[in-house]
Amino acid sequence: MPDEQPTLTDGTVTLRAWRDDDVAEAVAGHDDEMALWLGWDPADVTEQTHSAAIARWRQRFRAGDQASFVVEHDGRLVGSVDLTREGSAGASLRWALYAGHRGHGHAARAVRILVDWAFSDPDQGGWGLQRVEARIDPRNDRSRRVATRAGMRLEGVQRIAPGMGDRADATSYAVFARLATDPPLSDPESFRSLLNSFLPRKRAISQMLVRDPEGRVLLCQLTYKRDWDLPGGVVEVGESPRLAVKREVEEELGLEIEPGDLVLTDWLPAWGGWDDAVCLVFDGGTHGPEVLADVVMQEREIRDVRFCTLEEVDDLAADFTSRRVRAAVGGDQPYTESGR
Repeated sequence: MPDEQPTLTDGTVTLRAWRDDDVAEAVAGHDDEMALWLGWDPADVTEQTHSAAIARWRQRFRAGDQASFVVEHDGRLVGSVDLTREGSAGASLRWALYAGHRGHGHAARAVRILVDWAFSDPDQGGWGLQRVEARIDPRNDRSRRVATRAGMRLEGVQRIAPGMGDRADATSYAVFARLATDPPLSDPESFRSLLNSFLPRKRAISQMLVRDPEGRVLLCQLTYKRDWDLPGGVVEVGESPRLAVKREVEEELGLEIEPGDLVLTDWLPAWGGWDDAVCLVFDGGTHGPEVLADVVMQEREIRDVRFCTLEEVDDLAADFTSRRVRAAVGGDQPYTESGR
């Protein structure tokens, strides 16, 4: 590992090693915004404690454990950014901008510069890493935007117990990361992957409306809830809703029924611990009661199955399911919200 930290720049912001004469300006830049997210008491940030921290950062850089940089813009100290090694090929990333210097894009530039340096080969002065990640409190919208603008993809949410995070009340961290193998940020594929990592993903459910000659509706009694429901289930990633409902009916009931036209789109609000979802109800046609003899129930999910009148649907199903079934049977509402 090199003993001296490099100076890195993109022509707008510059990353360099800490100097002793940075202390007063850095301490003055600490404010309540930093204290809120980083868990520091501003009263604990003094010139003496910051000088001691700089000495530790220099020592840890020489040991190859940590790289802490000042962020400069137009010759002014505007913040800091640092990497801490995690294993042989990864590192965690943190940054902070000082009071009066936020909202100008400095942090995103600094993160991009540092991550690119971390991925560069050791013979080019870098660390030769394969992965850099940042864990951000989901409530910290400003830092989430920085990570996204720096090209870091949202990978998921890491749960933590209260007291484990920087803030005592933190219960999770959003995990953002870049890999050395990711396409360059200027590549359209990289841009699409980045957007896809954080844009909303709504759960989709496909169900089938199967009726008998008397107009009764096929309902299933489910093992994981008391209410009865139409046959069907969650659409898997990359699967079409039409193929999903055909697969679910075959897996749960052993019936091979070709789904027909879409008869209803029903939006389901968040309920019972589930996020909101879109439910697509496909026409399963009319079948005689003898079809029940061909049913092979998946015991893990299905307790019973039978044709029900609409009045029986009202008694057996949850109110929102009953409304959805009636809307699907009526056929005059192509779209509902919770069956309304």
